[in-house]
Amino acid sequence: MQIRPATDADFEAIWAIFQPIAVAGETYGYDRDISREQAYELWMRGPRVTYVAEREGEVLATYYLKTNQAGPGNHVCNCGYMVAPAARGQGLASDLCRHSQQLAVSLGYRAMQFNFVAVTNTTAVKLWSKLDFQTVGRLPMAFCHPTQGYVDALVMYKWLDCDPLS
Repeated sequence: MQIRPATDADFEAIWAIFQPIAVAGETYGYDRDISREQAYELWMRGPRVTYVAEREGEVLATYYLKTNQAGPGNHVCNCGYMVAPAARGQGLASDLCRHSQQLAVSLGYRAMQFNFVAVTNTTAVKLWSKLDFQTVGRLPMAFCHPTQGYVDALVMYKWLDCDPLS
Protein backbone atom coordinates (compact mmCIF):
# COMPACT_ATOMS: atom_id res chain seq x y z
CA MET A 1 0.00 0.00 0.00
CA GLN A 2 1.15 3.51 -0.78
CA ILE A 3 0.03 6.67 1.04
CA ARG A 4 0.54 9.73 -1.13
CA PRO A 5 -0.79 13.25 -1.61
CA ALA A 6 -4.15 13.31 -3.37
CA THR A 7 -4.48 14.97 -6.76
CA ASP A 8 -7.54 16.35 -8.48
CA ALA A 9 -7.53 13.19 -10.60
CA ASP A 10 -8.11 11.17 -7.41
CA PHE A 11 -11.35 12.92 -6.54
CA GLU A 12 -13.59 10.53 -8.47
CA ALA A 13 -12.29 7.68 -6.31
CA ILE A 14 -12.51 9.83 -3.17
CA TRP A 15 -16.10 10.78 -4.04
CA ALA A 16 -16.96 7.08 -4.42
CA ILE A 17 -15.82 6.60 -0.81
CA PHE A 18 -17.13 9.91 0.54
CA GLN A 19 -20.64 9.97 -0.90
CA PRO A 20 -22.03 6.76 0.64
CA ILE A 21 -20.54 7.68 4.03
CA ALA A 22 -22.16 11.12 3.88
CA VAL A 23 -25.50 9.67 2.74
CA ALA A 24 -25.48 7.17 5.63
CA GLY A 25 -25.20 10.10 8.06
CA GLU A 26 -23.77 7.94 10.82
CA THR A 27 -20.24 9.29 11.30
CA TYR A 28 -19.68 12.77 9.85
CA GLY A 29 -21.51 16.02 10.44
CA TYR A 30 -22.02 16.58 6.72
CA ASP A 31 -25.36 17.12 5.03
CA ARG A 32 -26.57 13.74 3.84
CA ASP A 33 -27.35 15.24 0.44
CA ILE A 34 -23.98 16.98 0.06
CA SER A 35 -23.14 17.65 -3.56
CA ARG A 36 -20.02 16.46 -5.29
CA GLU A 37 -18.86 20.09 -5.58
CA GLN A 38 -19.40 20.76 -1.86
CA ALA A 39 -17.53 17.57 -0.98
CA TYR A 40 -14.66 18.60 -3.23
CA GLU A 41 -14.40 21.94 -1.43
CA LEU A 42 -14.54 20.29 2.00
CA TRP A 43 -12.13 17.44 1.32
CA MET A 44 -9.76 18.78 -1.32
CA ARG A 45 -9.71 22.59 -1.17
CA GLY A 46 -10.37 23.43 2.49
CA PRO A 47 -7.74 21.29 4.20
CA ARG A 48 -4.03 22.03 4.26
CA VAL A 49 -3.33 18.62 2.68
CA THR A 50 -5.30 15.60 1.50
CA TYR A 51 -3.85 12.11 1.10
CA VAL A 52 -4.98 8.82 -0.38
CA ALA A 53 -3.99 5.24 0.33
CA GLU A 54 -3.83 3.11 -2.77
CA ARG A 55 -2.94 -0.41 -3.69
CA GLU A 56 -2.14 -1.34 -7.29
CA GLY A 57 -3.55 2.00 -8.46
CA GLU A 58 -6.86 1.64 -6.58
CA VAL A 59 -7.71 4.31 -4.00
CA LEU A 60 -8.86 2.50 -0.85
CA ALA A 61 -8.91 5.31 1.71
CA THR A 62 -8.31 9.01 2.17
CA TYR A 63 -7.65 11.60 4.84
CA TYR A 64 -7.31 15.34 5.15
CA LEU A 65 -5.30 17.41 7.61
CA LYS A 66 -6.06 21.01 8.45
CA THR A 67 -5.39 23.57 11.15
CA ASN A 68 -8.09 23.21 13.79
CA GLN A 69 -8.16 26.85 14.93
CA ALA A 70 -6.47 30.06 13.85
CA GLY A 71 -4.15 32.23 15.92
CA PRO A 72 -3.23 30.88 19.34
CA GLY A 73 -4.73 27.48 18.50
CA ASN A 74 -2.91 26.99 15.21
CA HIS A 75 -0.53 24.42 16.68
CA VAL A 76 -3.42 21.90 16.80
CA CYS A 77 -4.55 20.12 13.65
CA ASN A 78 -7.69 18.24 12.78
CA CYS A 79 -8.05 15.26 10.46
CA GLY A 80 -10.82 13.30 8.82
CA TYR A 81 -10.47 9.74 7.54
CA MET A 82 -12.59 7.63 5.22
CA VAL A 83 -12.05 4.03 4.12
CA ALA A 84 -13.86 2.29 1.27
CA PRO A 85 -16.27 -0.36 2.58
CA ALA A 86 -14.44 -3.19 0.79
CA ALA A 87 -11.14 -2.14 2.43
CA ARG A 88 -12.35 -1.89 6.03
CA GLY A 89 -10.88 -4.15 8.66
CA GLN A 90 -7.43 -4.15 7.05
CA GLY A 91 -5.80 -1.58 9.33
CA LEU A 92 -5.97 1.28 6.82
CA ALA A 93 -7.47 3.78 9.26
CA SER A 94 -4.70 2.99 11.76
CA ASP A 95 -2.06 3.41 9.06
CA LEU A 96 -3.57 6.68 7.90
CA CYS A 97 -3.80 8.03 11.43
CA ARG A 98 -0.17 7.18 12.15
CA HIS A 99 0.86 8.72 8.81
CA SER A 100 -1.13 11.88 9.55
CA GLN A 101 0.47 12.24 12.98
CA GLN A 102 3.97 12.03 11.49
CA LEU A 103 2.98 14.51 8.80
CA ALA A 104 1.45 16.83 11.38
CA VAL A 105 4.68 16.94 13.37
CA SER A 106 6.68 17.62 10.19
CA LEU A 107 4.29 20.49 9.40
CA GLY A 108 4.84 22.00 12.85
CA TYR A 109 1.68 20.89 14.65
CA ARG A 110 1.96 19.86 18.28
CA ALA A 111 -1.41 18.21 18.79
CA MET A 112 -4.25 16.57 16.90
CA GLN A 113 -7.90 16.96 17.79
CA PHE A 114 -11.01 15.21 16.54
CA ASN A 115 -13.85 17.65 17.17
CA PHE A 116 -17.00 15.63 16.64
CA VAL A 117 -16.79 11.84 17.08
CA ALA A 118 -20.27 10.36 17.44
CA VAL A 119 -20.37 7.94 20.39
CA THR A 120 -22.23 5.53 18.13
CA ASN A 121 -19.14 5.35 15.91
CA THR A 122 -17.69 2.76 18.26
CA THR A 123 -15.10 1.59 15.73
CA ALA A 124 -13.57 5.07 15.56
CA VAL A 125 -13.77 5.68 19.31
CA LYS A 126 -12.03 2.37 19.98
CA LEU A 127 -9.37 2.99 17.33
CA TRP A 128 -8.56 6.55 18.39
CA SER A 129 -8.36 5.41 22.01
CA LYS A 130 -6.01 2.59 21.01
CA LEU A 131 -3.84 5.21 19.25
CA ASP A 132 -3.60 7.18 22.53
CA PHE A 133 -6.22 9.86 21.87
CA GLN A 134 -7.94 10.99 25.05
CA THR A 135 -11.58 11.95 25.29
CA VAL A 136 -11.38 15.51 26.60
CA GLY A 137 -14.95 16.58 26.03
CA ARG A 138 -18.44 15.23 25.58
CA LEU A 139 -21.11 17.22 23.77
CA PRO A 140 -24.52 16.00 24.96
CA MET A 141 -26.89 15.03 22.16
CA ALA A 142 -24.85 17.02 19.62
CA PHE A 143 -25.02 14.44 16.80
CA CYS A 144 -28.32 13.46 15.21
CA HIS A 145 -27.88 9.84 14.16
CA PRO A 146 -30.33 8.73 11.43
CA THR A 147 -31.58 5.70 13.36
CA GLN A 148 -30.54 6.27 16.99
CA GLY A 149 -31.61 9.89 17.28
CA TYR A 150 -29.64 12.42 19.27
CA VAL A 151 -26.42 10.98 20.64
CA ASP A 152 -23.37 12.51 22.29
CA ALA A 153 -20.31 13.57 20.33
CA LEU A 154 -16.80 13.33 21.72
CA VAL A 155 -13.83 15.65 21.43
CA MET A 156 -10.69 13.51 21.27
CA TYR A 157 -7.18 14.93 21.61
CA LYS A 158 -3.58 13.83 21.45
CA TRP A 159 -0.37 15.71 22.15
CA LEU A 160 1.98 14.60 19.39
CA ASP A 161 5.49 13.24 19.85
CA CYS A 162 7.37 16.50 19.59
CA ASP A 163 9.42 18.66 21.92
CA PRO A 164 6.89 20.80 23.84
CA LEU A 165 9.48 23.51 24.39
CA SER A 166 10.57 24.08 20.80
